[in-house]
Amino acid sequence: MKDIPMPNLQNLFKAIPSTDKCLDALARAAGDGCSPDAVRLLAESPRPLIREAVSAYWDRRRDDVRGGKITEPGELSLDTRFDDMLSFVKRMAAPRMQPVINGTGVIIHTNTGRSILARSARDAISMAAAGNTSLEFDRETGGRGSRHSILTRLICDLTGAEDAVAVNNNAAGVLLAMDSLCRGGEVIISRGELVEIGGSFRIPDVMSASGVALHEVGTTNRTHPGDYLDAINENTRAIVRVHTSNYRVIGFHTAVPTDELAQLAHEKGLPLINDLGSGSLVNLAACGLPPEPTVPECIRQGCDLVLFSGDKLLGGPQAGIIAGKEEFLSRIRKNPLLRAMRLDKLVYAGLEATLRLYYEPEKAMREIPTLSELMVRPEELDTRARGLKRRLARVLGSSCSISLAKDSSRTGGGAFPEYPLETTLVCLKPKKISPQELRSRLLADTPILIGRLENDAFCLDPRTLRDEDIPAAAKLLNNALKNH
Repeated sequence: MKDIPMPNLQNLFKAIPSTDKCLDALARAAGDGCSPDAVRLLAESPRPLIREAVSAYWDRRRDDVRGGKITEPGELSLDTRFDDMLSFVKRMAAPRMQPVINGTGVIIHTNTGRSILARSARDAISMAAAGNTSLEFDRETGGRGSRHSILTRLICDLTGAEDAVAVNNNAAGVLLAMDSLCRGGEVIISRGELVEIGGSFRIPDVMSASGVALHEVGTTNRTHPGDYLDAINENTRAIVRVHTSNYRVIGFHTAVPTDELAQLAHEKGLPLINDLGSGSLVNLAACGLPPEPTVPECIRQGCDLVLFSGDKLLGGPQAGIIAGKEEFLSRIRKNPLLRAMRLDKLVYAGLEATLRLYYEPEKAMREIPTLSELMVRPEELDTRARGLKRRLARVLGSSCSISLAKDSSRTGGGAFPEYPLETTLVCLKPKKISPQELRSRLLADTPILIGRLENDAFCLDPRTLRDEDIPAAAKLLNNALKNH
């Protein structure tokens, strides 16, 4: 850091153009048509946000002055800084929600909104967004109906449950079930199932928030039927099973099978509540994944309530689904918290359309992106990778070297941890910048292209890189490699 005398600092600060002068310069550039970026900025962004972003840009330059990074007034002229300022203001004034092209190979990517919806689900959401809907409209009477009835028959048909309700996410489902059935009492749970889900939310915290005391049994790696039986007392309200969907226990491990645990609970007059977390309606063994409990299996095994997510393996929008016995769902429906956790019309539309696809499992596997990406064979991914390599080579030319590498994709979303899916990566090594710099430039552009850094290269996984995204991805890479 260079110490700058106070008079010099004052001179440098005086060289910073006013916000109004900067706004006028943006308007002139747009009016003259010499800057398409300025035209788009002024057309798409509210003027107060542009003003705020301009001010923030020059605040950063003041910090640069104080830190000795800028020492000459000419470095602060509007002519010198215009392009840099425009680029900064574009990023700052743009909507926070931006499209992302996912080249990471993580299928259910939590940071990018988890599952991509099927076309029929997207069409249904567009319909619901465009006008009024029959969300709570009874077509038989012309009066008010129940939004919950939209999904009940679908979920029951697909799972074998007696009744069902959907809320805004699975954690809400757990909270609602505990509050409705177990408040003021205890629930019994194996120590090995006290999981932490995304964002540092822990199952014990969610349950305790509902006024339920946890009675932990067994050990981290082994729990036996006698552990549950010994824990049952006059305050016990339910036995809870939490599927370890976001981590895997290997080695010396024992858990009570679900059907045995259900029988044990019912002999003691208790419900068995099964939090499946990600939860799937179909067996995914055909994808090369290990056996995982499905919702229909859990219902058949005697679970009284099964809770699972809508936006993970199901492949729909964010939701939490509670399916199971009517006697317990009727109590949940009467809980005032249900209104606070209910879904809006857009989610209902997307979830209904997604569930309808499951009536024809083969069609669901084809049309729901989460499932179709899981189903892609390694040999097909190798073919896709070779095609992507050729296409990028034509666009990028000599700006980087491109190679292929065998690696693995991930399911994501807390599902199937530590189970790799074989893939072939397309690996880019820029000639003039580092892979890290390439990644940074791609993060600053729109749409955002994300990949992964492996072996000193920026890598794209064709498993999650959709065909329709490839032209945009090639353009973004070309722009990033040509900049500066």
